[in-house]
Amino acid sequence: MVVLVLLSIIFVRNLKVENPGKVQLVLETGIGWANDFFESIIGKENRRYIPYLITVLLYLGCSNTIALFGFKPPTKDLNVTAALAILSMLLIEGSGIYKNGIKKWMKHFTEPVPLVTPIMIIEIFIRPLSLCMRLFGNMLAGFIVMELLKAIVPLIIPIPVSFYFDIFDGLLQAYVFVFLTALFMKEQME
Repeated sequence: MVVLVLLSIIFVRNLKVENPGKVQLVLETGIGWANDFFESIIGKENRRYIPYLITVLLYLGCSNTIALFGFKPPTKDLNVTAALAILSMLLIEGSGIYKNGIKKWMKHFTEPVPLVTPIMIIEIFIRPLSLCMRLFGNMLAGFIVMELLKAIVPLIIPIPVSFYFDIFDGLLQAYVFVFLTALFMKEQME
């Protein structure tokens, strides 16, 4: 997080409206893409949630690829993924309450018939649990496979496999986490 905060401070210094630099153009393109992506999922009227989703995407992207630099990915720890999942659960339910009001939010537990109320209540906890376990399981599995490969064939074979697990799979898991969070938010707000 310290690295992300420092990079944010460094990159947003000296921003220009006219004649922006290449770094600023790249940053604006990335943020613009993320804004458009999340806006297409949750709608323009719910853009207040986009900064959280972009922040989680950046955090997970960096956390999942940090193993390239010899660090242990924080997402390999169940506590980190559980905390992110709980925050997402609060955002998902909070966005539904904010959009529809507490009465309509409570009423949705009894639709289509009151018999499904226990299942609807359990669903509140299943969503973040699935987000947490999917992220944790995939990151831990990739880490274990890489450690086994390094122990068995330490020189050449781990390098291309590392690119898959540390870069592609790490960024894919970050994408899936925030995509599902945004999708669950849209569903809750509807």
